[in-house]
Amino acid sequence: MSYKFTTLAFSFLSLGLAGCRMAPKSTAVDRAETASYMTVSGLPGSRRNALYSSGVLPDASRRFIAVRHKVEILSREAELPKGWESIISFCASIQCEVTASSLTARTRDFSASGSIVMRVAPQDFAKLFAQAEKQGNVVQHTTESEDKTSAVVDTEAKLKNLTAYRDSLRAMLAKPSLSVKDLVEIQEKLSEVHSELDSETATRKILANETEKIAVEINFRIERQSKRRSGLTPIWDALRDSGSNLGESLATLIMVMVAVIPWLVVFVLAIWLLRKLWSKRRGKIS
Repeated sequence: MSYKFTTLAFSFLSLGLAGCRMAPKSTAVDRAETASYMTVSGLPGSRRNALYSSGVLPDASRRFIAVRHKVEILSREAELPKGWESIISFCASIQCEVTASSLTARTRDFSASGSIVMRVAPQDFAKLFAQAEKQGNVVQHTTESEDKTSAVVDTEAKLKNLTAYRDSLRAMLAKPSLSVKDLVEIQEKLSEVHSELDSETATRKILANETEKIAVEINFRIERQSKRRSGLTPIWDALRDSGSNLGESLATLIMVMVAVIPWLVVFVLAIWLLRKLWSKRRGKIS
């Protein structure tokens, strides 16, 4: 019985998981690549077409594209918090979710800034973008897309193969004539299959989130206020720069003194000791 189980399990494993060990070579996949993948997985062309037509596997002509928009808005510092909160509130009113957000106040060295990262349904992206345009001037809008079809097809095939293998193991487990050794082996295999199914299911959910929603990143940048330059402005600038240069010079001088003074003391003591030894030696000679 153990030999029969091993042979049968090996047959299911080689048939069902042959395609699961194949990693996609590139992000994009065409019909020929999909057909090659399913053939290697042990499915003939007629069976593959039947699965596509029945909806078991995604249509080979369907593409799974992950779209990402990056928007940069130029806003006034006083209006930044209000605009930032407005976009977050508007996101909650449509099919949209905020995955990350930050708002930084102005400091001595850095200006105020804000950022929002969201995922929005394709039909609501235009509404969200229109709301963002109301918060300031859109100075940059970048769109990126990545074809995830290969990853989706590969994950779907793994899920179907693993599900079929799990059902086969369950059917074998239900046989009353199993020995204790065969029962333990089947349960171990079943546990491994469940673990792989959970992993592939999580991967498929991540891919669905990436391809069924649009990723949007909005960054706020503070608009610089133009200032009039008077005739005395160059003088004040020169005085300010002079004070800064003077402070840097004094700091450098202090650092040099701190570094040199200990060695100067050692040098003076060394000279004093040498002169004293030389005087004693001359006194002995005379």
